Amino acid sequence: MFSRRLKTGYFVLEGLNSFATVYYFYYFYFFMQREFGYGNQANLLLAAANGAVYALMSWQCGRFAQRFGYFTALKAGFLIMLTTLAIGSRVHTAGAHILVMLIAVAGMCFTWPTLEALVSEGEDFAGVQRMVGIYNMMWASITALAYFIGGAILEKFGPRSMFYVPVAIQCAQLGLTFWLESQARRAAPATASNSPASPPAPQPHPGARTKVFLRLAWLANPFAYIAIQTLLAVMPDVARRLELSTMVAGFCCSLWCFSRLAAFFVLWRWNGWHYRFRWLLLSYLALVGTFAATLMAPNLAALVVAELVFGSVAGLIYYSSLFYSMDLGDTKGEHGGIHEAAIGLGNFAGPAVGAASLYLLPQYANSGALAVSGLLVLGLGGLLAIWRRGM
Repeated sequence: MFSRRLKTGYFVLEGLNSFATVYYFYYFYFFMQREFGYGNQANLLLAAANGAVYALMSWQCGRFAQRFGYFTALKAGFLIMLTTLAIGSRVHTAGAHILVMLIAVAGMCFTWPTLEALVSEGEDFAGVQRMVGIYNMMWASITALAYFIGGAILEKFGPRSMFYVPVAIQCAQLGLTFWLESQARRAAPATASNSPASPPAPQPHPGARTKVFLRLAWLANPFAYIAIQTLLAVMPDVARRLELSTMVAGFCCSLWCFSRLAAFFVLWRWNGWHYRFRWLLLSYLALVGTFAATLMAPNLAALVVAELVFGSVAGLIYYSSLFYSMDLGDTKGEHGGIHEAAIGLGNFAGPAVGAASLYLLPQYANSGALAVSGLLVLGLGGLLAIWRRGM
């Protein structure tokens, strides 16, 4: 199940999953704005609901995968998303589309923790570093591509393509999953008959200190996703304010995804950031500043610069969480679920705070950005507290 040959197939599944989920979920807010007139507050509430379901389901789905098998979890996830989005292509009310989105989120929760575990299982420290690096490069590159061209696809093929494209991809994923499962079963007897492999290289950072970094990353990552999910929800309004079409908005508002991809490449090839608190701290400080700068950018040039820095520092924070989760855990499916559940908490908290501030202070257009920035500052205090207590 964990041979390098089969892991190539898992990376293909990951890439397909990235395109399908990004094309649907990232442009869902544009869809709701265009079809039903949803503004910032309504889209933030949708993003908060998305995050709440993801937080509640991811950990449980990671445990499900650990208990019942990775392929069982993948098949369940792809089938739920496929069926739900096929139904979504036929409904025409806002309430029905919201329900479709929430069920699709629940289906997605079966996939990411499982894929993270599949590519990391059976690896020593050096192997985990390599596999996590490839994993991050794969999903980040496909995410950037899907966000970049998604607006153009929507304009050319219409809003219903937001359902048809993911459904077609998920059919392919389901078929590939069945094939990979059959190959893994065939490979199992041969693997069992081989002589025992040499013992894995020891963890070069033993001791309680490593667990401090796991806690730091598990705190920092949801706060990074507080910023990311809030940005996704209000990007339609940023595009409207800067007078960008959906296609141009897709091009310009996806730039942070490309800078995150570049950061992943650097972090994959250079391990000097491993278990170094200053890198995590500096990234978090930059995240707070560039988040507010992106939302309140007065022109396109300022938006581009803020996005490029934002994506880079968000990349290091995410990479830290996933790397430490896979490096320090034997139950990788469950640890992957915790990593994804932490993302869900961030996806819920940021938009919820932004929506509440817009409701309480509707006269201030930037109240949402300032409120979420304040929440990010609280996260900084939490990071410092964990570091001082752990050291």
